[in-house]
Amino acid sequence: MPKDFPRARRIADQIQRELPELIRQEVKDPRVGMLTITEVEVNRDMEFAKVYFTTLGDGQAHEACLQGLQRASGFLRSQLSHRMQLRVVPKLTFVYDRSVERGMELTRLIETAVAEDAKHPKDA
Repeated sequence: MPKDFPRARRIADQIQRELPELIRQEVKDPRVGMLTITEVEVNRDMEFAKVYFTTLGDGQAHEACLQGLQRASGFLRSQLSHRMQLRVVPKLTFVYDRSVERGMELTRLIETAVAEDAKHPKDA
């Protein structure tokens, strides 16, 4: 967010706390397995919320989970409205968060570079 909007941030934090529990207890779609909500961004007028998540598995598992979440987004929004007591609950858009994969790839590259550096003797 370019500017800090305290109310939008509070709503995003509350969605981030409530959503994993709702998904675990209420969503019966087999495509939606164990996942982690990494971040929620709510726009300034609180009409839309981007929900970033990660899951275990390969690309097909991520895509299947994303489809299951998109299908359940209306249901999750209605359940959030009961829990959060807001007049208008933001429309949920789910986005797979690739930052964990990128972090693991960078770690692997760094370890490879360090191992290669250790193989070569230092020039004195």
